[in-house]
Amino acid sequence: MLEKAFRRRGGFDVMHFHLDYMSFPFLRRHPETAAVTNMHGRLDLPEMQPLYREFRDIPLVSIFTSQREPVPWANWLGTVSHGLPPDLYRFHPGRGRYLAFLGRIAPEKRPDLAISIAARAGLPLKMAAKVDKADQDYFRDRIEPLLSHPLVEFIREIGEDEKGEFLGNAIALLFPVDWPEPFGLVMIEAMACGTPVIAARRGSVPEILRQGVSGPWRRARPGIIPCPTITVRFGRTTMRSSPWE
Repeated sequence: MLEKAFRRRGGFDVMHFHLDYMSFPFLRRHPETAAVTNMHGRLDLPEMQPLYREFRDIPLVSIFTSQREPVPWANWLGTVSHGLPPDLYRFHPGRGRYLAFLGRIAPEKRPDLAISIAARAGLPLKMAAKVDKADQDYFRDRIEPLLSHPLVEFIREIGEDEKGEFLGNAIALLFPVDWPEPFGLVMIEAMACGTPVIAARRGSVPEILRQGVSGPWRRARPGIIPCPTITVRFGRTTMRSSPWE
């Protein structure tokens, strides 16, 4: 695909790539090409540092500002965060009936901590999550035994057309990530429905959430667990406006 795109490079004003580093060698061979590359993933992996240093001249765009911290010497042109069409999700004015966890069952997403938060708060938790092949052992050994808790309902992966109702009917979305989250689109999806977000202060979280407005975040330290009951003081109308401010 890239080979075909570069054969036609003379027909484009600008080439905009979303393939991480895959286009870097092509851009090095064709320096006359006006191009920019959006970086969508984590950049802190040690084994990737030599690659980013080799191609430090390639123009890049981040999706959140702190994403740049592992490679501050890269050729950053700016930051363009993800967004949503304002009419994609319906506003839900009610206070919600359960806590929600939406995403992947993976160690870095900390579904175990989401279960712990719900249990300590005494609130029901619905988990709509997929289990990738790479995480099946983690799910079987670490998460499946926790699903017998009477407050936990595991409904597996849901479709895009089901997200609005799932998030909109929640008291809050739990987002207790334990890695430098590259963005966390589900946070702004929840806010678009009017639903507060309770998150660990990792990666993009402090740039997306407004403390005390769109949701509380806490530093990711053992034993520090935010209490979902405080979300009742957040105005869901204010929450709805946050992703577009």
